[in-house]
Amino acid sequence: MDEHLTQAVATLAVAMIVAIAARRVKLPYTVGLVVVGAVLTLTKPDFGPHLTHEFIFDLILPPLLFEAALSLSWRELLRDSVPLLTLAGLGTLISAGAVTAACVTLLGWPLPSAAVFGALIAATDPVAIIAMFKDNEVKGRLRLLVESESLLNDGAAAVLFVMALAWAEGHGAGQGAGDIAVTLGRIVLGGVAVGALVGGGAIVIAMGTAEHLVEAALTTIAAFGSFFVAEHFEVSGVLATVTAGLMMGNLGLLREDNRSYLSYKGREFVHAFWEFAAFVANSMVFLMIGVDVASTPFSDYGLALVLSVIGIVLAARALTVYPLSALFLPTRWRISWGEQHVLWWGGLRGALGLALALSLPDTLPQRDVIVAATFAVVAFSIVVQGLTMPPLLRALGFVTDGR
Repeated sequence: MDEHLTQAVATLAVAMIVAIAARRVKLPYTVGLVVVGAVLTLTKPDFGPHLTHEFIFDLILPPLLFEAALSLSWRELLRDSVPLLTLAGLGTLISAGAVTAACVTLLGWPLPSAAVFGALIAATDPVAIIAMFKDNEVKGRLRLLVESESLLNDGAAAVLFVMALAWAEGHGAGQGAGDIAVTLGRIVLGGVAVGALVGGGAIVIAMGTAEHLVEAALTTIAAFGSFFVAEHFEVSGVLATVTAGLMMGNLGLLREDNRSYLSYKGREFVHAFWEFAAFVANSMVFLMIGVDVASTPFSDYGLALVLSVIGIVLAARALTVYPLSALFLPTRWRISWGEQHVLWWGGLRGALGLALALSLPDTLPQRDVIVAATFAVVAFSIVVQGLTMPPLLRALGFVTDGR
């Protein structure tokens, strides 16, 4: 049997055991996976496959982004579109800029490397926060704000990363503000257009069948197809998949009337299918994060660097959430102090940031340091922030012990 297939099956088997055990001891599932992955690597260094940019982009991100977008109501998104777009758009720029400035002034990094790190670490991870919210049965506006902002800023950070890396490698040198605006518009609008076209095409085809297996297959084609087509044309695959998921969810799964393009059985099956797909992808990626965190030589860079980077990222997130949220306090989009605290501390980092870090060329100065710093931030956010989020939610009154 192929060695990679054997490792994949073994990794999935371990993840399922961890899932069962985590439920029994009431440990957040994602935290348990990361911890067990780290322990396995320390005791058996050759355990399991390792994360690569291709693995995350080709197999992990499309199903996770699509499943998250499927359940978002665009009516609710439109209702809070102003604060969401402000946090995801302007907030991503502020966060990336703050991290860049701090890495240059405090850590002495070259500006190009600091800018690239600032862009990739600005992406909060919808996967980790959605899994944690599901475990704690968080619902309502808070869940919408956190999950939607996380999905949208993934797209914004991915676009910003492309621009920062091009500039760092000299490809963007000499570009004026107009050229940059055109490039940004092409990446963003191109990704949305691809997602709309692929999602719309899948919906049109699905309207001609009532077979639930075919309907599920079409959603799968839309999830992966939109991402791959967008990446092929060098536009945002993240935004393409999110757009396709929003379209297919709002015109299908979220419609309880006869206007849905999905049959009744199709709605039930597609919902269950994507919950399963996201669960498997979640299980694999978080266990593998633990594997790679344990094998990352943090000692080569020193504890001071690791703690400094974590502190910088947390401070940059605070500079994003609190000042921007304060703008909406006197308006109908008011974000309460409790919601702001959750937005800040719940801004977990995960798969997208790692994928972008792992895609960095070897010629980029500080490349290995950036990768190690990214793994450190991701490990801290998943384990420390992930473990402390349930008590924070209870303390703020968003969940109770009885749920």
